[in-house]
Amino acid sequence: MELHALIESTFADGGALAQANPRFKARQGQTAMALAVGEAIEQGGALAVEAGTGVGKTFAYLVPALLSGERVLVSTATKALQDQIFLRDLPFLRQALGISLQAALLKGRSSYLCPYRLELAESELDGASAAQVRWVGQVRTWSATTQTGDMSEMPGFQERSPYLPLVTSTRENCLGSHCPQFAQCHVNRARKQALAADLVVINHHLFFADLQVRESGMAELLPSVRVAVIDEAHQFNETGVNFLGEQWSNAQLNDFARETLRTCNKLARGLGDWAQLVYAVDEACKAWVRCLGEESHQRLAWLGPAPEGVDAAQWQTALQAQADALHALNLALQGVSASAPELARLHERCLQHWHKAQLFQGAPRLGRVRWVELGGVLARLIESPLDIAHDMRSHWGLGEHPDSARTAEDAQDADAPFETPADAAPARAWIFTSATLGADARLSHFTQACGLEQARILQVPSPFNYARQSMLYVPADMPDPKHVQQHGQAVAELAAQGAQALGGRTLVLTTTLKALHHIGQALRQALLICEHIEVLVQGEQSKQRLMELFRNPAPGKGYVLVASATFWEGFDVPGDALQLVVIDKLPFPPPHDPLIQARARRYEQQGESAFARLFVPEAAIALKQGAGRLIRTETDKGILALCDPRVLQKGYGRQLLASLPPMARMRSASHFAEAVRRLAAAAGASNPQPD
Repeated sequence: MELHALIESTFADGGALAQANPRFKARQGQTAMALAVGEAIEQGGALAVEAGTGVGKTFAYLVPALLSGERVLVSTATKALQDQIFLRDLPFLRQALGISLQAALLKGRSSYLCPYRLELAESELDGASAAQVRWVGQVRTWSATTQTGDMSEMPGFQERSPYLPLVTSTRENCLGSHCPQFAQCHVNRARKQALAADLVVINHHLFFADLQVRESGMAELLPSVRVAVIDEAHQFNETGVNFLGEQWSNAQLNDFARETLRTCNKLARGLGDWAQLVYAVDEACKAWVRCLGEESHQRLAWLGPAPEGVDAAQWQTALQAQADALHALNLALQGVSASAPELARLHERCLQHWHKAQLFQGAPRLGRVRWVELGGVLARLIESPLDIAHDMRSHWGLGEHPDSARTAEDAQDADAPFETPADAAPARAWIFTSATLGADARLSHFTQACGLEQARILQVPSPFNYARQSMLYVPADMPDPKHVQQHGQAVAELAAQGAQALGGRTLVLTTTLKALHHIGQALRQALLICEHIEVLVQGEQSKQRLMELFRNPAPGKGYVLVASATFWEGFDVPGDALQLVVIDKLPFPPPHDPLIQARARRYEQQGESAFARLFVPEAAIALKQGAGRLIRTETDKGILALCDPRVLQKGYGRQLLASLPPMARMRSASHFAEAVRRLAAAAGASNPQPD
């Protein structure tokens, strides 16, 4: 049976998926996407699919990929989706389709236990805190039973544990094949399994990290894979920008200095004045960090010889001192590097740091933008491309292709295939998919940034009945967002009104951390009389803990969650636990961000409007992501409140509203109050009674 027919029969009523799961329902959009993916696999080239919430895009690309018999690479933006695909979706599909398939899960090296680093950590516990000693002991106990070395499998694992770097490796400190524990290396074992697998699940960070350095792993894996699926593709460009540029931080230098002193005193004592050499590197690092001032949590533009607001002469002098200190240490390491693998690796790292010091003394390369990122005690120097288009076009291998945007209905039209000459072997197939890829029919904001102008385009709408399941409220009397205090107070009052009626069940999404704290504090004041409603604020507990509390409230307990950044996407709360989403204002990108400024300058230099080509599409995509938190299943019901009057007053407002799902509209405060009351009654929520 041909792939096209296999896909149709698998997704049909009574097909393999329905037989394996009685709750499965055939969806026209999901089938259309699967057929388009199957066609791309057979013909080669690139396909970009924007699949609305509820389409079921994961199965829509996995089923044709599995049925094709090709080797497949699946890349996601998050480890959470990696685990879902590998641990839940693939086992189900293998059984449902009756396919014998070897799959592998591959993460970045910092996700795996390093046996050698664990030994080092155990040998250096003198003077360590009781908590660190206890944690290292727990890792040793777990290491005796783990098969994969994946740290996330360890009981009680916390992704942000400060001790994690003690027992995991980085690209900088890994000894590779010279490591005394190389035979027990979990990273190497995982990569060997990936090279032998029929389907490999990775993440975007690993895709770009290994592609960039050409180390074993992705550089070997990609050439042998003909089908690559990039899920959560809306994050692909930004991830690539981070990896295809250059980054250098005081934290990297500090880690290198500590490891150099420890290793050289152990393996090369007396062969160099290591304490003085490392001290010089450390002092030089402190000097250029001091040049940046005491501000934190901001980005400094860097258009000239020094970052914005930094004395150029002092800055250049400090970087030269850093280069000189690294050069002196490099000469000393060169003399001992042949005596031990650890010393040879330190010599390589010292050379890399020396080259970075020289790089950031000079002007940025053509087509790149520079800035400094300050956060707490961290100072990071960054030079990056504006997007990944130039770097990635050669990897896609795309020739000229007709400009053909398609709808889901077109994808099922057998009379309009993308033809490949009969005597030509199919080219590599690239599938890019997400619920939010663009603000126009060509998904140009995504395709241009990624060098995918020749990609075939498919947009599959959500199967949800938004007009019946949801309502959009834009308060006409909301203060202008530029009046931060007044606007934040009004947003908090509206959210409190809804939360009181619903008994919680409210998510407030903010566009800035300043608004996050202001609205969170105002909400707590407004809800003091409601003892059974608790206001959760991002940053006060771990993201995982906040999500668990909100999704599974205790009986008689309700929550309002005030969040920003990562909660705009990937936060899935199906059912009645979330019924009101409040967005404080339109999520335009920060205009003072150096990368955004550089992209805006490029549009202006081309004679185009940066606001129309950059700011509005970015806001539309982010707005669509935030609104997508509300309706997650066919039975969900809820209200989206967009607290920005500009969407009604400005010319771009119509375009931004059009990016939202087709929700029913309401504008008056009385209609909002009545809608919330009905929603609460339908959900069985009881109105709180003040003491």
